[in-house]
Amino acid sequence: MKIAAASSDNTTVGGESNRTFLVVVDDTEELASVLSYACNRARFTGGKVALLFVIDTESSPFFQHWQFVGDLMEEETMEAAKQTLSRHAAQITKKLGSTPTQYIRKGKTRKELFALIKEQPGISNLLLGSATGEKPGSLVEAVTGKYAGQIGIPVTIIPGSLSLNEIDSLT
Repeated sequence: MKIAAASSDNTTVGGESNRTFLVVVDDTEELASVLSYACNRARFTGGKVALLFVIDTESSPFFQHWQFVGDLMEEETMEAAKQTLSRHAAQITKKLGSTPTQYIRKGKTRKELFALIKEQPGISNLLLGSATGEKPGSLVEAVTGKYAGQIGIPVTIIPGSLSLNEIDSLT
């Protein structure tokens, strides 16, 4: 489900870039760092921020086998996704003065992410946070490993261990 459309043009007009920085919204600790980085990059380049929330309906047996319960869960999950995106969008709007584009998709995160990037040529950079544990996270592993050549845009990986002050000094 698409809430708003992103620009399909990646040009610079009147000193303002239509560069769009895409952030995958999830419940990881590193999301705050990624959002801060995205806002700083958008502000300094005249770009925009887009948010993607993917509802993983394929991993839940309720969505597939218990239709009534699955429909209710899907409705609740959709509402929670909208609230999560709205909360982050409000923070970005306050920081940037512009509202980010918001997307909600259903399916597997990697598959929906790649599909969105293909559908929206205005998305110019994918920003991902690297987890602080032993593994960087499944999306980071996917775009730097097996699927590295398929993403089609630059990927910026923000270490989850960076403080907001460190991110500010880097951007």
